[in-house]
Amino acid sequence: MKTPRLSRVRRADPYLAREAEKYEFPLPSREYIQQILEEAGCPLSGDELAHELDIRDDELAHFERRLGAMERAGQLMRNRRGSYILPDKADLIRGRVEGHPDGFGFLVPDEGGEDLFLGPRAMREVLHGDRVLGRAIGLDQRGRREAKIVEVLERANHRLVGRVVVEAGVAYVLAENRRISQGILLSPGARQKPRAGQVVSVELVQQPSQHSQPIGQIVETLGNYADDGMEIEIALRKHDLPFEFSPEAKAEARKLPAAVRRKDWEWEGGAREDIRHLPLVTIDGETAKDFDDAVYCEKQGKGFRLLVAIADVSHYVRSGSALDADALARGNSVYFPRRVIPMLPEKLSNGLCSLNPEVERLCMVCDMSVNVSGAIKAYRFYPAVMYSHARLTYNKVAAMLYGDADGQRDEALRGEYAALVPQLETLDALFRILLRARAKRGAIEFETVETRMVFDEDGKIARIVPEARNDAHRLIEECMLAANVCASEFLQKHKHPSLYRVHEGPTLEKLEKLRQFLSEFGLSLAGGDTPHAADFAKLAERIRERPDAALIQTVMLRSMQQAVYSPENVGHFGLAFDAYTHFTSPIRRYPDLLVHRAIKAVLCGTKYQPTAGPVELLRDTRRRKGGKQPDDAFARAAREAEQKRQAAARNGIWEDIGVHCSQTERRADEASRDVETWLKCFYMQDRIGEQYAGVVTAVTSFGIFVTLDDLFVEGLVHISDLGADYFHHDEARHALVGERSGQQFRLSDRVSVELVRVDLESRKIDFRLIEGVARPTERKGKTARDRDRRAPQAEAPAIAAAPVAAAVPPADDDTPSWRELAGVPPRGAETVKAALLGGSGKRAAPAKSAPPARGAGSVPSRSTPAGAAPVAKKKGSQRG
Repeated sequence: MKTPRLSRVRRADPYLAREAEKYEFPLPSREYIQQILEEAGCPLSGDELAHELDIRDDELAHFERRLGAMERAGQLMRNRRGSYILPDKADLIRGRVEGHPDGFGFLVPDEGGEDLFLGPRAMREVLHGDRVLGRAIGLDQRGRREAKIVEVLERANHRLVGRVVVEAGVAYVLAENRRISQGILLSPGARQKPRAGQVVSVELVQQPSQHSQPIGQIVETLGNYADDGMEIEIALRKHDLPFEFSPEAKAEARKLPAAVRRKDWEWEGGAREDIRHLPLVTIDGETAKDFDDAVYCEKQGKGFRLLVAIADVSHYVRSGSALDADALARGNSVYFPRRVIPMLPEKLSNGLCSLNPEVERLCMVCDMSVNVSGAIKAYRFYPAVMYSHARLTYNKVAAMLYGDADGQRDEALRGEYAALVPQLETLDALFRILLRARAKRGAIEFETVETRMVFDEDGKIARIVPEARNDAHRLIEECMLAANVCASEFLQKHKHPSLYRVHEGPTLEKLEKLRQFLSEFGLSLAGGDTPHAADFAKLAERIRERPDAALIQTVMLRSMQQAVYSPENVGHFGLAFDAYTHFTSPIRRYPDLLVHRAIKAVLCGTKYQPTAGPVELLRDTRRRKGGKQPDDAFARAAREAEQKRQAAARNGIWEDIGVHCSQTERRADEASRDVETWLKCFYMQDRIGEQYAGVVTAVTSFGIFVTLDDLFVEGLVHISDLGADYFHHDEARHALVGERSGQQFRLSDRVSVELVRVDLESRKIDFRLIEGVARPTERKGKTARDRDRRAPQAEAPAIAAAPVAAAVPPADDDTPSWRELAGVPPRGAETVKAALLGGSGKRAAPAKSAPPARGAGSVPSRSTPAGAAPVAKKKGSQRG
């Protein structure tokens, strides 16, 4: 068949070459269609567009499908006459709906800029996460831009998990995601009658509209709310985590051998090196089951030879296979207390790709020569076959090398592993050198406390204990950092595309707030508008012995940005590396698997291009919250968005996968946090009325969050329970300040509280303030001292008020954990943070009634009887 010749109009398409690569008979590109419509200067019907673009009769059906796809994507829309128009010309705003539990929401524009308020009436026809076209309609009563929804472009929710409620014979489901405030009506005629209180999975058969609620039907009954393991089942479905492998992936896994075969010693580049004679060992946590790294160290002249062997997952999980597709969808393993959702089937993650002791395993090796200054003078990568000589734990290594608190080493363990002790001591000597190099480089290192949940026979928390982090942890982390740096340098040197672990420096706004905060303590941060990691490290060292070090360190940590995956290498700020990537955990992180494939491609003299996509680019439209932002911040956000678009055009699928993996990492963190919060609520529900000492770990406009000293559980003291005053949120100082009394509640303050309420369903814990404890360092000016003398009663214990429920704030999206800064994955499923470091960082939402003109808080009315709880003047709750 003769290929039709394109007309001059069609050949003028600036994206013709791109379309020709995808299609044998290319249609006009989406951009060209928008260009023609814009040049016309008026709405055009489908027939008029087809005429303008010289669409042939045999192309008309395909062309109409393209117009329909553009309409669904919000690139075009139709007016009342059915003609196509450009949304931008109609002053329409394309974006995502962000719901609030109180029934209102916000329209978050795709192009950046200020969020627009959506009232309860506008939210009737949408659910949280839907993508819409909206139009600004003016200002609400609080002076914020308000929008109404013109058209729903894409529905985000098709299946939800929630709890069945039956009222007056009508059954509906309340979604576990509290941002979805509408009840899901259950369609009648279901095979099984829903029972109140059951947790179910519901498939939406009708989306909401202005005139009707969403309607769904039960597709899965999970059980009762307090059933063992129910919190994990809910989290899996609430966060849309893939937890079952596809039949194709299972079939591929079944075909894999149970052990390494002789023919596996060959790879695309030839024969693997045999390093079975080297006494490599794995060093992991007590509960770890997947061992993806092993280490070996020996003296080499005045320096050292360090081998980091990583499981060769890429040999078994081929690009484009079903196993690869499932791994990409998951992005990473998810660690819950007592359960892991692995990225790969168990046959691979705990078997064939796990470097178990005393069995042969395929691996990728980073073989490094390190001098006495800690500099890596040479390295090479190669596929190999290894044999792990022991499965060691951090505690065992610490006992053999460092001993107990008195320095007494465990001689019994040293005798048991006598053949390995010399190598471990050499490894420790190298570790000390790498530590000095790290300090010289200026990498940031914050001291944090992690916790571990200990469970009883019924699967509930028996106690929460602090997880000691010893030098054996840091030893392995330094080895992993060295291998990761070599991997990034290797790929950069050979100009092969890959995913880097990118951690950018603080934004100008966060730096300004940090410096403003530090100035109150007589401290300063060097470096001007572009400080280096070394400037933060020096400040951290200066405050290490101060009694308020925890407060200052927390604020410094929150000034950091979130580390992400990107093909655009901009360095790792926290670790002070010019280039950094993840190479050491391909069992549990998909980016590491891609890095292995890229390194193998370089070794073979070829180029690796992912074939498991393209992955839908998940736009991260979450931005800094906290009220109206200055115009320059919006301009900068627009520039950053444009840079991301240009990067996506340059890097194609690498950019898509980087965004996707960054999102799955956050998704896993949020799901794990949900489960831990529920378990802690269950743990505390029988302790109502008990009193505890704790520390303020978050300050918001609606109260303070307190983490208990011995239990490591966090809950809210609502602003109405802080005292008889109007309290104002000082975001820069991380404090709530009383307008009349000057009383402050600040991050890291020590307080005494009483547990007054635990709500399992909403995962909320409420405390009542008993007593505030004096701060270790307090600087007051003359005005504050005078105010204290005039109002000494402000220091008395607060009047008891009825507890007000408030959601525990999620961890700040922009706050990295120490593991993210170190680039080291979690070790074991039971490691959690002692205190959620999430801050306020959320924009205040409107109240149902008008808020007071200044601040919020509680002031007893003149008619309030003595001893009665003060009436709280309602403050709008917050987004988040």
